[in-house]
Amino acid sequence: MKFPELVALIKGSESMNDEERQYWINILTVMTPQQLASLKDILDNENKQLKAIDEKYSHEMEKIGQSEFLRKAGEEMQAKRQNRQSTEQAHRKEDERKTEDILNAIEHTDVAP
Repeated sequence: MKFPELVALIKGSESMNDEERQYWINILTVMTPQQLASLKDILDNENKQLKAIDEKYSHEMEKIGQSEFLRKAGEEMQAKRQNRQSTEQAHRKEDERKTEDILNAIEHTDVAP
């Protein structure tokens, strides 16, 4: 293969369909050095731009993922807090009921002199 770097760039190009890729591979041998350099520059530039876009969206997705994680963690903490508060309130009511039962038992117990 005479132009391995260009062929790899052509095959990896996302802006071409298969027919366009084959066309460019077929005409590489008849292109001038200036045309080859220009094609390489264009494909390199496309590659760099796509990588920059991917990187930008990758960072955005990380941020979204972190935000989602923090939101879920906050919701879980809130749910646990509410559950704990409900449990504590149920225990307080049970303690109050037991205290009332004990006081009632004391009031209704005849103490012999």
